[in-house]
Amino acid sequence: MKKTLLAIAALTALTSGAAMAQQQDGKWMVRVRAVHIESDNGGSTNLPGVGSLGLSASNKTIPELDISYFFTPNFAAELILTYPQKHDVRSSALGGKIGTVKQLPPTLLAQYHFTNLGAFKPYVGAGINYTRFSNVNLLDGGADVKRNSWGGALQVGFDYALDKNWSINFDVKKVYMKTDVSVNGVGKVGDLKIDPVLIGVGVGYRF
Repeated sequence: MKKTLLAIAALTALTSGAAMAQQQDGKWMVRVRAVHIESDNGGSTNLPGVGSLGLSASNKTIPELDISYFFTPNFAAELILTYPQKHDVRSSALGGKIGTVKQLPPTLLAQYHFTNLGAFKPYVGAGINYTRFSNVNLLDGGADVKRNSWGGALQVGFDYALDKNWSINFDVKKVYMKTDVSVNGVGKVGDLKIDPVLIGVGVGYRF
């Protein structure tokens, strides 16, 4: 009898928890993520007398703050924010690191959230990225990059609701990010295409 009562109590608690988890109906959600930036380096940069520079930007892990607004239970907009991130820039043709650059990449995404799976709440998103490059120090000042970059962004992820407010989050984004490269005395010599994949985990609070 005790075992039966315990089983009923456990089932009731689980059912109650799942019901609460499904009732995340606030308009706002704030997430904090740890995000690993995996640069998909490419582009074509050729220096006269040297040929292809083979430029690449370093990978790194960063903190990320995300603010979402739900227009309906299914449709939301998410603004992705962080602080300027410093990357090493390397050249395979010149034998390694040729300097550093900072980039600040706020991104705005429109999302569709699937709401019929209980506590498991997957979503997909698409939007636009703006990147501001600063503190450029390449080839001891002999090279520069265009300061502003616009590109698309794609996203897939899920929230797992812990209660009516809190959830854990897993998220993957593909951001299309490219900037022109110029060298003093030559002008534009090509571009640096970073196009990173961002893999993030974190927590969210909906209210």
